[in-house]
Amino acid sequence: MPRPRPSGSGVAPKPRPAEEPWGRVTDDGTVSVREGDQWREVGQFPDGSPAEALAYFERKYADLAAEVSLLEVRHRRGGASASDLRSTASGLREKVVGASAVGDLAGLDARLAALTDSLAAASETEAAAAREAVDEAIRFRTDLVEKAEALAARDPRGVQWKQASADLTSLFDQWQNHQQNGPRLPKSIAQQLWKRFRDARAIVDKHRREFYAELDETHKAARDRKARLVERAEALAPRGEDAIGAYRDLLEDWKSAGRAGKKADDALWARFKAAGDALYSARGEREAADAAASVEKIEAKSALLDEARVIGDESDTAKARSLLTAVQRRWDDIGRIFPRDKERALDDELRKIELAVRQREDTDWKRNNPETKARANDMTRQLTDAIAKLETELATAEASGDKAAIAAAREALSARQAWLKALGG
Repeated sequence: MPRPRPSGSGVAPKPRPAEEPWGRVTDDGTVSVREGDQWREVGQFPDGSPAEALAYFERKYADLAAEVSLLEVRHRRGGASASDLRSTASGLREKVVGASAVGDLAGLDARLAALTDSLAAASETEAAAAREAVDEAIRFRTDLVEKAEALAARDPRGVQWKQASADLTSLFDQWQNHQQNGPRLPKSIAQQLWKRFRDARAIVDKHRREFYAELDETHKAARDRKARLVERAEALAPRGEDAIGAYRDLLEDWKSAGRAGKKADDALWARFKAAGDALYSARGEREAADAAASVEKIEAKSALLDEARVIGDESDTAKARSLLTAVQRRWDDIGRIFPRDKERALDDELRKIELAVRQREDTDWKRNNPETKARANDMTRQLTDAIAKLETELATAEASGDKAAIAAAREALSARQAWLKALGG
């Protein structure tokens, strides 16, 4: 393929009619481009026909035009940085001006000039948005820093460390994600914020290590104390149910021993509870045996209750008391009953019968008390005397015909007679 020679060879071009409006070729293969009213040599193509020479430089123009069109399309579609496109347009414009190509170079330059102006305005908008994005990024990271510092400022004794650790990890993940995907911050501000965030993390980590170190000591002390309580509880086994009271005392000590860590607590508690279960099991076995032995006793006391209920029908209080006393002696001879609630129910029934007999005895005593009888006899004599006197007064009043005196005497006499009747006179 013939290679073009650059322009400026010193041979004066011989004009000839141009086959295209933007270029022409001389006899020696020199190619020129029309720029306004002037022609500018762009190169030589001596080894080919004029048409081939012109087509060669027209292709160069077409390549430049394609680059301009592509740049315009990228600007219209958006997504690319206006400042980057502006830099590309500036470089492309330098290639167009004085380019060794045949075509409307002035038109390409005008398009690039218009594109550059548009990109300049877009760059300003883009720069403002970038500044706003940086400001927002600074606010976002500052918020992360302040949250980390708030965690660092809390009293370690009141912190839920599992949640606090998760919160700090979340803040750090947000920081890394924002650093990788967010806008680039000014170096001095980024370093200052990172130092604050890093220092807050270090303080939280220090507090967490100290807390867990102290917690380990507390757990160790509680673990040792509970281990001793387990040994003492297990040593109670030979005493059986008699040691239940002592075991309950140990249980109170267990409650105040503190936490030894979940795993240790569960293991020690399993042993401690097993020791107590053995004691309560011994009591359960004894109660079961007692309950089995009490079946006949329950039947015997139930039969005695049937006898005791008949005592309520005895009119002679002294005889009723004697019958009840005999039942009570046989009741006591039968002995204790298990379970206790059954024994209490039977005792309550017998107690009701005894209370009824006692109430009858109290009533008889009040009725037959010598002092009470003496007072009643004295009152009877007084009422008898008063009645005799009132009868005399009534007779006198009737003889005199005094109605008021008669009425008063009758009323007083009627009242005294009622009182006497109430006393059994």
